[in-house]
Amino acid sequence: MRAIQITEFGGPEVLTLADLPDPVAGPGQVLVDVSRAGINYADTHQAENSYLSAAELPLVPGGEVVGRTPDGRRVVALVGTGGYAEKAVAPEAMAWNVPEGVDDATALAMVVQGASAWLLLRRSVHLAPGESVVVHAAAGGVGTLAVQLARAWGAGRVIATASSKEKRDLALSLGADAAVDAGEPDMKSALIEANGGRRVDVVLEMTGGTVTDQSLQALAPFGRLAFYGMASRQAPKPVQPANLMKYSTTVAGMWLAHVFQLPGDVMGQALDELFGLVAEGRLKAVPGGEYGLTEVRRAHEDLRARRTTGKLLLDPSR
Repeated sequence: MRAIQITEFGGPEVLTLADLPDPVAGPGQVLVDVSRAGINYADTHQAENSYLSAAELPLVPGGEVVGRTPDGRRVVALVGTGGYAEKAVAPEAMAWNVPEGVDDATALAMVVQGASAWLLLRRSVHLAPGESVVVHAAAGGVGTLAVQLARAWGAGRVIATASSKEKRDLALSLGADAAVDAGEPDMKSALIEANGGRRVDVVLEMTGGTVTDQSLQALAPFGRLAFYGMASRQAPKPVQPANLMKYSTTVAGMWLAHVFQLPGDVMGQALDELFGLVAEGRLKAVPGGEYGLTEVRRAHEDLRARRTTGKLLLDPSR
């Protein structure tokens, strides 16, 4: 089969097209004939071995696929690695049937980015109706869905940040009430101003560096910041527990992998609700572009340069 393989860690240049043996499903696994794979920002960390879980070489990157099983089921699946290929193997417990009427892009958008937005709002910050919500990187895969979910679940005011006017306009079209330039040097003041002069209740943050620092300073008493990425590759300042008490604020971290350690089928619950909102027309995946295997380096370059919006797809047939 055709696949993208990494034999040394690094930037987009290490992504190499290769002919590899077809994978074989073992006990408790299912083989998926991949129609599309998802491309996520985490994949850029996987390529350089800077992700939360260490990678081993050689490596076929890509953690999510949609396609058909040998018995004809159409599934969306989490594979960990191996997604950038014509065929992939997934644990049976991590393959979910795709409802009728849900296209490949939407299915892939929901399984990682939609589930992440769901967990951030439902579990990490416990969003309450009427609260203000800041969504950083609001034009990205998680951000576009988080804006819509916050609006659907009764947020009082949704504030988006994005790096260009086009991206900010996209966030506004999805339901954000205000949009702030992601390059704003005084992010704390900009967020408070966008919230009508009041400190904010909730921040979803995946940039890192001073954006995290200033967003934490913009929180209202009992405000919550959920940290789920570090796209700038710059660490924020260490959080002082005494300051959390002083201002009655909370900082939470979220890594999707931990959802599978929760009791019950929380991931299944999330997908059921997300697909239900899609069917009702209250949630949509924003298409972000499709790349062939031969274009995967450009996909990673575009991601790292913040040139993308919405959900990026990989077509393994070209």
